[in-house]
Amino acid sequence: MGVIKRKNIVKGNEGGLKYICDVCSADITSTVRIRCAHPACGEYDLCVPCFSKGESSRDHDPQSHPFSVIEQHSIPVYTRDWGADEELLLLEGLEVYGLGSWSDVADHVGGFRTKEEVCDHYTKTYIESAKFPLPENADPKNLSLIEEVPREEFQARKKRRIEDRKEAAKSAAPATPKQKPTASVPACHEVQGYMPGRLEFETEFCNEAEEAVQHMMFDPGDGVNPRTGELEPEMELKMLVMNIYNARLTARADRKKIIFEHELLQYRRNNILDKRRTKEERDLHNKAKPFARMMNHQDFEAFTTNLEYEHNLRQAIGQLQDWRQMRIGDLKSGEKYEQEKQIRAQRPIATGAFDRVASGRIPKINPPIEVPPATTALTAPEVPERFKPNPHPQKASSIANGPPSTLHPSVTALTPTKGPLTIGNNNISATPPSQSKPRYSVPSLGGTTPMKLANENTTDLHLLTKEEADLCSTLRLMPKPYLVIKEGMLKEAMRSGGSLKRKSAKEVCKIDPSKSTRIFDFFVHSGWIQKV
Repeated sequence: MGVIKRKNIVKGNEGGLKYICDVCSADITSTVRIRCAHPACGEYDLCVPCFSKGESSRDHDPQSHPFSVIEQHSIPVYTRDWGADEELLLLEGLEVYGLGSWSDVADHVGGFRTKEEVCDHYTKTYIESAKFPLPENADPKNLSLIEEVPREEFQARKKRRIEDRKEAAKSAAPATPKQKPTASVPACHEVQGYMPGRLEFETEFCNEAEEAVQHMMFDPGDGVNPRTGELEPEMELKMLVMNIYNARLTARADRKKIIFEHELLQYRRNNILDKRRTKEERDLHNKAKPFARMMNHQDFEAFTTNLEYEHNLRQAIGQLQDWRQMRIGDLKSGEKYEQEKQIRAQRPIATGAFDRVASGRIPKINPPIEVPPATTALTAPEVPERFKPNPHPQKASSIANGPPSTLHPSVTALTPTKGPLTIGNNNISATPPSQSKPRYSVPSLGGTTPMKLANENTTDLHLLTKEEADLCSTLRLMPKPYLVIKEGMLKEAMRSGGSLKRKSAKEVCKIDPSKSTRIFDFFVHSGWIQKV
């Protein structure tokens, strides 16, 4: 590999190289300059006035040193939009910076040429040329482009292009500063031991897999018995070792694919996300990691998000069940209960005046109970819409109780009532605010006594209103079967426009006709269905 030497030429502010007279420091980039051809001077340039006066500096001797006149070759030679001076700068930049460093080569060429433009020109003009490695118009006698595009016209186009791109660069947003690419060494990445330039790790999976095959040799014609044409045992053993080695390489590639697919190399970002989770959510996420081998990143993120949501729902349900056992009937009281519970947990244990052991002991402060924010949000009082005042009560009533045709004709206004939310009621009273609706009295069944319903022995009692609880107590029905009957009757009434026959109600209930008759009368009295 040859050593590339950089030339000490100043870069201009407008891109490209800037040549300066070594005597008077005048800018001679766009004019004719005189270059000393003596080996002792190196890159020594003079402007025409200094050269004509015989001026010199350093080791330059104008009387004995040879020189060459360099002028601007702003004429097209290979393509219509690239001049000879730009072609020379392109080849010089490739020699200095190397093939592939298009950003540096574009800065070397100047004229506000972009790296994509320089790369495309070099590929089309030199690489894809029919006369490779020479361009198609490399013949010195071919003057077709010079005759087609005169020097003055070409220079005017070039000047116009530079001015347009200069104005565009001034109005454009400031570009981000160039960052030096990360070296491909184990110490230059978030995950120690990873080499980003090679996409490899310092210690790979089955790192000693190559040791089994490093001294193995295969010569043409070896391993086959010339008489029988079968593989010899030694060759079979070699092939078996090679199959094992290939299997290890496949397993190594699969593990790398999982690492790159799920962005496990972004250690800082993953660590920040992991700290935001609670301990239970972290354990759940770690248990779900083996499933990442059979999912892509998007599916795995959706899978873990749904698992966390299910976990939060289970915790919220468990919390609501605890509140029910404590006779807490609304979410606001439950929130207050949780706050007082944490205060009690942080309160130190009371000790007696004569407890010497306890008095000298430092009180242990219990850490606060870690509750996921998602679980708290699911049990917050302001989340459910049912606790907010309804600005359109009549619209809400039509949605909850069915179409307007199902409402009782005497209903003229609907007002939200206070009390627990129940299925089919929606906390809306179907009576005018100026009139009080008479309470429905459930006729008792002959020969039976009402069943006592309480929260201790009835699971779904909180879903019923007081009138519905009295109805179930009189008819000796548990709340869950009653809710199933209620849902079936309301669905049947919706199919027939809000009205229902008593006979149809008996068919839907499929219970004792006397009980179904009382349930039907109660629904008609409540205004949920109309009697045909």
